[in-house]
Amino acid sequence: MKKILILNGPNLNLLGKREPDVYGSQSFEDYFRELQMSFTDHSLVYFQSNHEGALVDKLHEVGFSFDGIVFNAGAYTHTSVALADAIAAIETPVVEVHISNVHRREAFRHHSYLSPICAGIIVGFGLKGYDLAVRALIDAPNS
Repeated sequence: MKKILILNGPNLNLLGKREPDVYGSQSFEDYFRELQMSFTDHSLVYFQSNHEGALVDKLHEVGFSFDGIVFNAGAYTHTSVALADAIAAIETPVVEVHISNVHRREAFRHHSYLSPICAGIIVGFGLKGYDLAVRALIDAPNS
């Protein structure tokens, strides 16, 4: 059994309400229940915060004891050296996920401070990206 954190950053608490043409109409809480049902042999934990420091604290808290982290840092992806440093400082592998294809959006979204230090990146597959990331972490040979 693997223990995996699903970590969401700013504005992802508004999924289902915020720009449904980009992010879909399902809340993350509803999707997370479906995700848990898909991985009953594993422990999935969910945390969301709009605050950068809370995300750094959560990475530090689980980064030496969990088997994997699926992280959608939202807009912090493109701005946060602090989150990049936190990922670099922990042992737990992190998969960066984005619901939309950030490379088809505004130019500032094309750069990620997190990508170079993450185990992998999944973009543009909607909420299915979380499922793909969890599967990748479960199947990873060294996790």
